[in-house]
Amino acid sequence: MKPLVMALLLAASGLIARATEPGPIRAVVWDERQPEQKQAYDTFLGDEIATRLSGLPGIEVRSVALDDAEQGLSPEILDWAEVIVWWSHKRNHDVPLDKARRIVERVRAGRMMYVGLHSAHWARPFTELMDERARADVRRQFADVPAEKLVITEVPGLRKVPARDARFTPATDVDRKPDGTVAVTLHLPGCIFPAYRNDGKPSTVTVLDPKHPLAAGLPEVFTLPQTEMYDEPYHVPEPDAVICEETWEAGERFRSVMAWRVGTGKVVYIRPGHETFPVWKNDHMLRLLENAIRWQRAR
Repeated sequence: MKPLVMALLLAASGLIARATEPGPIRAVVWDERQPEQKQAYDTFLGDEIATRLSGLPGIEVRSVALDDAEQGLSPEILDWAEVIVWWSHKRNHDVPLDKARRIVERVRAGRMMYVGLHSAHWARPFTELMDERARADVRRQFADVPAEKLVITEVPGLRKVPARDARFTPATDVDRKPDGTVAVTLHLPGCIFPAYRNDGKPSTVTVLDPKHPLAAGLPEVFTLPQTEMYDEPYHVPEPDAVICEETWEAGERFRSVMAWRVGTGKVVYIRPGHETFPVWKNDHMLRLLENAIRWQRAR
């Protein structure tokens, strides 16, 4: 091959390679922006997270809020985002259900990862995603039953703090009929837990799955000087991975970092926090969140 032709081919292949190289991971930090957050952060919690993430190589960040136009969830924002990091607490139902379901559709298709933080356990996108996972788990459980013989009736998850001995959800009641029909009542997950305490006592975070991508660069054990306590059992579908556990001196424990597949997409829940404690100034927590964002492109 002539040198000039070879040079042109190499140049063209270089251009093609650069054109197909993925750009930065696109992350949206969505925040309810509670006024109380200013007890711990100069602006708002979501802005603090976005500022810290934007200084990292290979990550592009946008910070949006509930009171922005279209609740910060315009089609343009959702189509741009590969990851959405979500903080909400008191105004979960201000997010329209149709917008939450657009997020669910993108997660199921693998186009977006959802990362819920702390009090976002009742965020509409998260509860919808957990319902989807519970439905998928039931379909897998009864995969040997012909579709025409499987009848599933749903009971919505209760959005109130349960008694400690309340029936764990999701749960199923199964009635096998003489004609081979299997009638399943699916009690959808409450996405809640029986006890919490926001007195700012320290917690100990232990990495249970050090080989998981979310645990990269984390110490085996670290302490959060101030955080709110949540106590098990946490009424969510069985996760695919429990990466970290949190404990308190009084004896409470919580599966504080969990991950699920929903459809072909990923869902992560990160528990530590409270709007009046500077948990999201902690370097270990920020590394955990960075790991979660980078995990979106891992296969």
